[in-house]
Amino acid sequence: MSNAIPEAVLGFIDVGEGPSARRIAVRRRAGRGPGLVWLGGFKSDMQGSKAVALDAWAADHGRAAVRFDYSGHGESGGEFADGTIGSWLEDSVAVFERFCDGPQVLIGSSMGGWMALLLAREIRKRASQASLAGLVLIAPAPDFTEELMWKNFSAGVKKEIETKGFWLRPSDYGDGSPYPITRNLIEEGRNHLVLGSAIDLGCPVRILQGAQDPDVPWQHAFALTHRLPADDVVLTMIQDGDHRLSRPQDIARILAAVAEIG
Repeated sequence: MSNAIPEAVLGFIDVGEGPSARRIAVRRRAGRGPGLVWLGGFKSDMQGSKAVALDAWAADHGRAAVRFDYSGHGESGGEFADGTIGSWLEDSVAVFERFCDGPQVLIGSSMGGWMALLLAREIRKRASQASLAGLVLIAPAPDFTEELMWKNFSAGVKKEIETKGFWLRPSDYGDGSPYPITRNLIEEGRNHLVLGSAIDLGCPVRILQGAQDPDVPWQHAFALTHRLPADDVVLTMIQDGDHRLSRPQDIARILAAVAEIG
């Protein structure tokens, strides 16, 4: 008899209307709550090592788990260059409302950390069949389009984005090919900034941050903690950790944080 973990069920949902309609790929694992919802990073997909490890942990513990690809990412439809924080939030809300029931732990990595904060705020505003049990944020990058991109771009890059509508950014990740940073991504991102005021989520938050992260400096995670109520927020600084936080010891810390929330 095989001891292999059964595959999570792959499905698709349609999000948006007209020219912005796109098909979103979702992998869902049935189980008990609190359910786990994976929110991936910019240019990442749900087959990354952290997402797969989380799904395997859910299988081992009989927990429900949902992971998906934003439009223009992984197995989902749409073009990456057409994506914005708002459209990817729309994808996240649609997946959450369709596939989640009861308390949920949102686990967000990098851009997914921003997405988790935005999704949590949406959940609190809506009468949903699912609720928040807590958030686990891994190298979270809220407001990154403004704070970590636009404010750090050279005058030449800013001019290229403003005149051409995009700039091809070199990449150290994936296949190493450059990818477009569009004017629409930057400008639309300003509608979703969260670091300028208090963020009241009403649930526990666990943040894991690498001190050696070249993409999201640890000071960014520290700034986020100052925007969250102090009652149940824990920031864990991993001294030798990078941005990916996907080494076995990093994944063990992530899973321990998920287990701690419930």
